Amino acid sequence: MDTKRLAESDYRLMCLIWDSEPVGSTRLAELALAKLGWKKSTTYTMIKKLTEKGLVKSENAVVTALTPRERVQRAESEKFVEQTFAGSLPGFLVAFLGGKRISAAEAEELKALIDAHREEA
Repeated sequence: MDTKRLAESDYRLMCLIWDSEPVGSTRLAELALAKLGWKKSTTYTMIKKLTEKGLVKSENAVVTALTPRERVQRAESEKFVEQTFAGSLPGFLVAFLGGKRISAAEAEELKALIDAHREEA
């Protein structure tokens, strides 16, 4: 994936592609019109841009993602935490929760995730 941060418009089109792939460019333009309010020319320009970034391929008017959704989300999340919270995951969680309460089930799920990703001492 391109190491530069994805623009919001890039990500929004990528979501349509991931949800529909493989998808014909005409169908993708229809989806972008319905869901994003984009003109056909805007969608085609964005497909070209994403192709140049190496995120999608467009062959025979069929668009497919070259990068999985999870990889993009992970990279974007890491950049956000690094830039906004100096890389502090606890700092992010405190800000994200903002005094909200979480259920016992959510707390257990978070504990399990932490245990699964904990570095060995």
